[in-house]
Amino acid sequence: MMVLVDTTVWIDFFAARSSGHVDALENLIKNRENICTCGIVLTEVLQGIRKDSEFKKTRDLFSNLLFLPMPYPVFLKAAEIYRGLRRKGITIRKSVDCMIASVAIENDIPLLHNDKDFDSIEHHCSLKCYK
Repeated sequence: MMVLVDTTVWIDFFAARSSGHVDALENLIKNRENICTCGIVLTEVLQGIRKDSEFKKTRDLFSNLLFLPMPYPVFLKAAEIYRGLRRKGITIRKSVDCMIASVAIENDIPLLHNDKDFDSIEHHCSLKCYK
């Protein structure tokens, strides 16, 4: 199984917060599942790290994950997601969430997250979320 893990989960994981989504990530790691990332998640996680030593350690950890590319169709799909939801009266707070969701949709893999915007995308679009 492949799972794309959102920034929200990684932040809680590195902060050692106890929650269902962190437990799910820990189980994926323990079971040696294929954990994926993409450019936006990588950037969001790394940009928040203050210490150089932690930055290098996290960068090295992420280099072992499956890296999903973000070609042109991912960005088109992200715009379609945002616009489609907006037409339904739903505003996604960060357009990068549409890009992350689009990566998961385009690769037909579930997204593990802790962000209510993804719940709206799952409900109205073809996003599969990891439960």
